[in-house]
Amino acid sequence: MDLTQSSLATPADAEIILRLYDLRREDLMRKARAWVIGEFWPESADDYFNVAMNSADSHSSYVRQVITYWEMAAALVLHGTVSAELFVDCNAEGFFLLAKFAPILDGIRERSPMFMTRTSDLVRRFPAAAARYEATLKNVEGLRLRMKQANPQYAYSQRP
Repeated sequence: MDLTQSSLATPADAEIILRLYDLRREDLMRKARAWVIGEFWPESADDYFNVAMNSADSHSSYVRQVITYWEMAAALVLHGTVSAELFVDCNAEGFFLLAKFAPILDGIRERSPMFMTRTSDLVRRFPAAAARYEATLKNVEGLRLRMKQANPQYAYSQRP
């Protein structure tokens, strides 16, 4: 790719990326991200909503916090606040979440039509985002398969 001065990220772009990184390091956000990324593997839209929209579930706020954080970050790119190329180069987690929920995305969107639409828009609008998502999707599918092979009875809804 031929980078011209006008396509290069600016110092302001870098500041936004660094600020997004700092926000991800906040203690509660770090706990929420660890749980959503590592522990929460819903197998159906109902599994997703049983946690995300259940105020009695202690993890409900984690799910909402992590998803809305990455949707906010994607919106910054979509509205031209930060360079898409720099954002894609520096952030994979939002794409990971979209890939993680891909098998149940239609079911979630039946009840929550705006679910991860900003991240999906990034994938549609920017070739680098699409490439990152496709690679991440393959990795997540492999991870999901290894998890099921290691524990064939695994399902989020069966966990305590």
